[in-house]
Amino acid sequence: MGEELAPVAEIQATDARALDALLKAAKTPFVIRGLVADWPLVIAGRKSGREARQYLLERQRDRPFTVSTGPSNAKGRIFYDDDMAVNIRTERTSLREIFDQIDACETHAEQPIVYCGSVDVHHYFDGLHEANHIDLQGRNCLASIWMGTRSRIAAHNDFPDNFACVAVGTRRFTLFPPNQFRNLYLGPIDNTPAGRAISMVDFQQPDFDAHPQFRDALAHAQMAELDPGDAIFIPSMWWHHVEGLDAFNVLVNYWWRETPAFMGQPQDALNHAMMAIRDLPVHEKQHLRELFEYYIFANDAGSTAHIPETARGVLDPMTAENAGKIRSFLMKALSQ
Repeated sequence: MGEELAPVAEIQATDARALDALLKAAKTPFVIRGLVADWPLVIAGRKSGREARQYLLERQRDRPFTVSTGPSNAKGRIFYDDDMAVNIRTERTSLREIFDQIDACETHAEQPIVYCGSVDVHHYFDGLHEANHIDLQGRNCLASIWMGTRSRIAAHNDFPDNFACVAVGTRRFTLFPPNQFRNLYLGPIDNTPAGRAISMVDFQQPDFDAHPQFRDALAHAQMAELDPGDAIFIPSMWWHHVEGLDAFNVLVNYWWRETPAFMGQPQDALNHAMMAIRDLPVHEKQHLRELFEYYIFANDAGSTAHIPETARGVLDPMTAENAGKIRSFLMKALSQ
């Protein structure tokens, strides 16, 4: 990009308890060098990509994996073509067949995209987690593995907190605070490579005429280049652009949320609001904005103090029971 970006803060954690304290306190990203350097997968990958692939093959379960493939002229960028169709296609096949594809192109200067993203470690491998994991002190995590050729994943954000460990290859992370979404020029919400809206800016060759506010985003950006064994914490809602820089790359990450799962996904509420609110007359939207402030964002005693405690229903603090009532109500309403 040509700009000198601020580095992501580097912190040390000597044990699981120290890491737990860091994660509880952190509001911004941080890197821990060498945290998982002793993982057997990391050690295998330091020998060669082929050694790492063999290590994974020996622990795979006998079930099809989902793989995304794309053309070599995309230079690893998972994005859109000129017609705004996503430039990868997905299929299900064996991990051995996927790795055979990578074997065949590992030495090519321009590799095709061969990418397995967000593979559930527990569901697809035996013993991989037990030998290669970090102690996150009781957090209910989704452990995923990401494997593939050189790749460029456009800037996007996720709702859960994310702790990512580089196992094979080098990865570059470019991070932006949540409030920078306007300056990242987000693409479609319903047509995305992986379910989240992505930045339309090409980070290798940004077009500042088409995307002038991207300069403002870069002024708030942080960057880290991680080697095998390094780890990075990406807080919920932070935007992150991720590049796998080597011919074969593996990342293991852990997602968790501090709020109960029964609360659902905020993106679902945004999608529903697009259908139900966005195209209303301005005066109606203004009234609804005030209602949202009253019931959702302020959410103080003033909205319920006049209602008997036994009659507040879903206006009470959210519980699994109340969430179930709302979900049932919405499903019935949306099916009509």
